Amino acid sequence: MKDLDVDFGMINADNVEQLKKINLSCFPVTYNSSFYGDMAKMQDENLCKFAYFNGFAVGAISSRIEPIPDCSGRQRIYIMTLGVLAAYRNRGIGSKLVASVLDYFESEKDGKLSSVDEIMLHVQTSNSDAMKFYGDKFGFERGELVENYYTRIDPPHCYVLRKKLR
Repeated sequence: MKDLDVDFGMINADNVEQLKKINLSCFPVTYNSSFYGDMAKMQDENLCKFAYFNGFAVGAISSRIEPIPDCSGRQRIYIMTLGVLAAYRNRGIGSKLVASVLDYFESEKDGKLSSVDEIMLHVQTSNSDAMKFYGDKFGFERGELVENYYTRIDPPHCYVLRKKLR
């Protein structure tokens, strides 16, 4: 299938319900209201954004900058969610969303993201499609197994996926 051309748009208080609907349709976990409240306040369209096709939100990425434990002063980009509505999958939208965050890092790596060393996420051990997507398309490496990371889905375990940026 041919990749779709998409536009990006910021997640904010006026449209955060669209993010909730995308996440409900894409993930086996339900995010609490504080997650969506934080997304509405984030105000950084470089890290959290929708992908729009023909004016409709068909996918979204939510990421944040956080400290790297045991690595004083260093940070990472953490991808909290990446979802594309089922009817629009395998059309390049997820790739464009991830690439846009990586492009943002490249444009700011010597500026406001100078302390960022890696990008990471957690992936359920049974989600081989996600592991293949991140590994094959973007060079993420599978790291440690985290047992019982998820509380309401089976299997509850996940892998950490990482990509070194420096």
